[in-house]
Amino acid sequence: MSESAPSPLTHFDAEGQAHMVDVGDKAETRRVARATGCIHMLPATFAMVQAGTAKKGDVLGIARIAAIQASKRTSELIPLCHPIPLTRVAVEFEADAGQSSIRCTVTAETVGRTGVEMEALTAVNVALLTIYDMCKAVDRGMRMDGIQLMEKLGGKSGHWVAGG
Repeated sequence: MSESAPSPLTHFDAEGQAHMVDVGDKAETRRVARATGCIHMLPATFAMVQAGTAKKGDVLGIARIAAIQASKRTSELIPLCHPIPLTRVAVEFEADAGQSSIRCTVTAETVGRTGVEMEALTAVNVALLTIYDMCKAVDRGMRMDGIQLMEKLGGKSGHWVAGG
């Protein structure tokens, strides 16, 4: 077997085999990640969500619970993700009537050896998917976009902000 350079992708070893990153030697620090994403819908669908008149109930309330639940189960969905004890998950929705869209922003926090970016991103995706699921009977053309990490704090790489 020939010597290989280490992979810059942390989930692959020098031979290119997938593995779970060893975080055993990392210090436990406070770690925070904030992610966001948006779902666009027809004006009538937007009005229904805002009025709380969807047949399946309180769309944003259910989406908030789904996001929190998803953040806690991220390691079950993403194969090489470490299970981590979350200390806080906050889910915010911002409605834009002019665009008939709803922006979801999730902040996830822990004190641990690995970050919470995947938990925040998973929560945003599941919140938006829940909105889609609850409204698809009246609007199958809803579109999700702009899903991204906005900020992370903690760990060896310190503070990172999107576009900064």
